[in-house]
Amino acid sequence: MKRMFETFKLGELELVNRFVFPPVKIGRGNPDGTVTDRQLTFYQQIARSGPGVVIIEPVSVTADGREHPKQPCIHLPESVGELQKIVDVIHKEARFACLHLNHGGAAANPKVIGHQPKAPSVMTCVARQGNVSEALIEQEIEAILGGYKSAAQKAKQAGFDLIEIQGGHGFLISQFLNGKLNKREDRYGRDRSLFAREALSAVKQGAPEIPCILRISGNEMSPEFGISQEDLLPLLKLAEESGIDAIHVGMGNACFSPPWYFHHTSLPDKPQIDALAWVREHTTLPLIVAGRMGRKEKLIKFLDQNLGDLVALGRPLIADPDLIEKWEKGMYEEVIYCGYCLQGCLHRMKSGEPLGCNLNPEIGLPELTFTSNPIKVLIAGGGPAGMSAAQYMSRRGHKVTLAEKTGHLGGQFALAWQAPGKEKMKEGFESIKRSVRSSGTSILMNRAVDAALIKEIQPDLLVWATGAVQNIPKIKGLDNQHVMTCINYFREKKKVKGSRILVIGVGQVGLEITEKLGKEGYDVVAVEIIDQLGGAMEMITKKLALMRIEQLEKVTLMPQTAVKEFKADSVEVEKDGEILSLKPFQSVILASGMLSAPEPDDEIKKAIANIEIIGDARNVQDTFTAVRAGYELACKY
Repeated sequence: MKRMFETFKLGELELVNRFVFPPVKIGRGNPDGTVTDRQLTFYQQIARSGPGVVIIEPVSVTADGREHPKQPCIHLPESVGELQKIVDVIHKEARFACLHLNHGGAAANPKVIGHQPKAPSVMTCVARQGNVSEALIEQEIEAILGGYKSAAQKAKQAGFDLIEIQGGHGFLISQFLNGKLNKREDRYGRDRSLFAREALSAVKQGAPEIPCILRISGNEMSPEFGISQEDLLPLLKLAEESGIDAIHVGMGNACFSPPWYFHHTSLPDKPQIDALAWVREHTTLPLIVAGRMGRKEKLIKFLDQNLGDLVALGRPLIADPDLIEKWEKGMYEEVIYCGYCLQGCLHRMKSGEPLGCNLNPEIGLPELTFTSNPIKVLIAGGGPAGMSAAQYMSRRGHKVTLAEKTGHLGGQFALAWQAPGKEKMKEGFESIKRSVRSSGTSILMNRAVDAALIKEIQPDLLVWATGAVQNIPKIKGLDNQHVMTCINYFREKKKVKGSRILVIGVGQVGLEITEKLGKEGYDVVAVEIIDQLGGAMEMITKKLALMRIEQLEKVTLMPQTAVKEFKADSVEVEKDGEILSLKPFQSVILASGMLSAPEPDDEIKKAIANIEIIGDARNVQDTFTAVRAGYELACKY
C-alpha cells in the first residue's frame, strides 16, 4: 500500500497520492445549476485528507446533454462563479480539482432537456425508459463542439486544475465512435473518430495549459450495442496524439449495460481485468483504474499486475470519507466498507433524491457537534436503527446503553449479505458493528427492554428501535404445513424439508430466497399477490436477480397469484381470477411483508415518559431509512 501514498506526476501537477475521486452524480445541486451548501460540504468531506484529485460530478457542455435535473451547469453565465465555490472547497483541503465534461447524447434526460435527446443517429437508450433519440444535424454538432471549448475556458476561469473528458460509457463521444450506433452518411459517419478528435481539440484550444484526462469504458459489456475494441482503438491513439495526460478506465454503457456502468456488487472481476490489460497493451499513457476498488487486497492485486497507475475510489469514499487516511495509517479495522449494493446511492438518485449511503448518513451533512446537555439513553433493539442511534448519540456525548434481546447485533441487516451476489455487504455490516462497539456505548446482549431494566438504568430517554416482525397471512390449512418465516430461513432456525418449496411473497427478500433455493437445486414456486416482483428493490439488483432466476430450470415465478388453501393433496391458488391447483409442497417460506414490532407496553410507558420510536418499529421501510433515523435522532438531542 505504501506506493499508493507516493507522489505522482500528472502533466505538470504533482499529486500527493495515487488516489482519484471519480465523477459521481450526487444530486445535491439546485435545478437552476447553482451550487448548494450540501454540495460544498460533500466535496469538503471527500477532499479532506483524501484523494490527490477530486473529479466533480459530470457537467454537460451544452444544455441539451444533461442527464439529471440537479446536475451542475457549465453553459450558464453564472457557471464560473458557482463552480469556483466547489474548486475553492477542494483547494482549501490542498487537493486538485478536476472538471468532468460530458454530453449525454442519447442518454440525456428528456424531462430535463425538454425534448427528445440528440445522438449521432436515431437510437434507443434502453436505460432511459426506451427513449428514442433524434439524429444531430451538423449545425447542432458544431454547437456542441463550441460547448466543449467554452467549457474548457470556463474551467480555467473557475480555477480547475484538470479537465476530464468523457469519451466512454455510451455517451456522445462513444456513440459517434461506435459503428453499431453511428449510421451517419456524412463526414461524421465516414470518419467516426472525427467528432472525438474535434472535441478533444476544442478542449485543448479552450484551456491548452490544463492537464487532461480521458475517461473511457474498457469494455461496454454489450455485445449487441457496445463499442468494439476495433472502434475504441482510434480513441486511444487519438489521446496520445492530442496530449491527454491519463486514461480513466471504467466499464459498461449507461444505456445498454447499467450494471457494469455502476459496477454492481454481484459482477465478476475478470472482465474488468481483461479490459484493463487490453487498454494497457494499447496505450503508453498512465491508467486510472475505476470500479469496486475499495478493498486493499484487490487494489494491490491490480497494481501488482500493472493494470493501473492511479486508483479511483467513488462509493468507498462516500461510505467512509476517511478511508484513504485510515489506510495510510494502517487503521484497516476502522474502515467502513462499501458493499456496492447501490441501495443508498443510485437507488435514491433514480428516485430524485440526493445521493446517500446505507452505511453513512452523515455524507454531505455538517459534522455532529458535542451536546451541551448530555443525557442517559437506553436503546431497545440492536438493528440498523438502534446501532445508528447508539453510535451517533454516543458521539454527541450522551451516556448510551443498547439492549438487544438476541445474541447478535444487526437485526435483518445481519442477514442481507447472505443473499446471492451480496456477499461483499458483509464487510460493511461488520464495519458498523465495530463502530458501535468502539463508540463508548454500553451493550447488553440477550436482554430485552422491560420496566425492570428501565428501573435499573433510569434513563432520561428510551429509544424504541425493535424493528419489524413477519406478517403471517391468514391462509386456510397453513398451520398444517412445515412453515418458516424468511428471517428464520436465513438464520437457519428452521431447516427446509423436502425438495419442493413454496415461497409466499416475492418482494426483495422473497426474490433472494427464491434464487438461493433454486441455485441449491430445489423445486421452487414463488407467488406474489401483485404483478410487480421485487417490490421497491433497487432496479439493477432486481433485474440481475430476475435474469439469474430465468436460468434456473426448477424455479417458477407466479405474479398476481394468491394462495387460497392448503389441502391434503394440493394447494389451491387464484391467478388472474382463475382457480388453479398446485402439487403439494414439503416446505413453505413466508416472505409476505413485515409489520412494525409492537410498541412499548403499558408497564414500560409508566416507567419512562420520554420515548422515541424509530426505524421499522415506527414505519417499515429499508436499511437506509433506519440508519438515517438513528442519525437524525442524535441531531435532535
